[in-house]
Amino acid sequence: MIARAFAPASVANVAVGFDILGHAIAGIGDTVSVRCIDEPVVRIDAIRGSAVELPLDAAGNTAGAALISMRERLGLGFGFAIEIDKGIPFGSGMGGSAASCVAALVAANALLERPLSREALYPFALDGEAVASGGRHGDNVGPLLLGGLALCTADRLVPIPVPAQWHSLLVHPHAVLETRRARQALQGSYALGEFVAQSANLALVLSGCHRGDAGLVRAGLRDVLVEPRRAGLIAGFEAARDAALSALALGAGISGAGPSVFAWFEDAGLAHAAAALVQSAFAAAGLESDAWVSPLDAPGARLC
Repeated sequence: MIARAFAPASVANVAVGFDILGHAIAGIGDTVSVRCIDEPVVRIDAIRGSAVELPLDAAGNTAGAALISMRERLGLGFGFAIEIDKGIPFGSGMGGSAASCVAALVAANALLERPLSREALYPFALDGEAVASGGRHGDNVGPLLLGGLALCTADRLVPIPVPAQWHSLLVHPHAVLETRRARQALQGSYALGEFVAQSANLALVLSGCHRGDAGLVRAGLRDVLVEPRRAGLIAGFEAARDAALSALALGAGISGAGPSVFAWFEDAGLAHAAAALVQSAFAAAGLESDAWVSPLDAPGARLC
């Protein structure tokens, strides 16, 4: 038996929700094929489409580690063979490791005699994502399981409603910033006031989403905790962010660990208009870029 699934890119952190808030992005993603095998192991038979060499050792690959976790926790007597077709650039801040992980889980789940709910796959996804990020962070894998915007804690997935007309712009400059390097920039001390301000901003954004109140989101969608420590790692970031804000974005910031930049808008037209401005800002810094406009309530992973 074989199953195939697609998982889209994602925006993690969403400026105010470091490691706990993320949303899916329509239009780009990874595709994974999973086949049942008699041998009680997980193996990766092929990885295609990656500009860098990714681990074929299952335990060192997010997709493989997630299925190892699934096999062990469910006590499965059979194994899985995996083939991965990458569509998300490495080190882009677009959730590429999470997409492979979740696509593998959704495909493998379809092969089970009694498939699990998406929420029940979350612990396996966290185990897989830990291989890439060094910790069980759910802000990339969670939205890919549920779709849309999601609050992702250590043991809960909470979908966050957003108005259907709200859209996100994601711009990826042609540069690589590995997650582990971006996390190193966060070492050091923090002032209590920074945590208070960030908590207030997160509360405003979540309240604004639930109410459909763009004013609340605009007041809160600003990272005062992490972004100031990572901005210097991304050429052209501040100009790109400011270009989005000048084009009436509700807020803008670093997508995941970077270098990609995201921004939220009240409708698709505003997002499309802003894309060229943000790309021009990166071009001024010597970087070509790609852009995607997506509903905030974008679909998550799916069988294909």
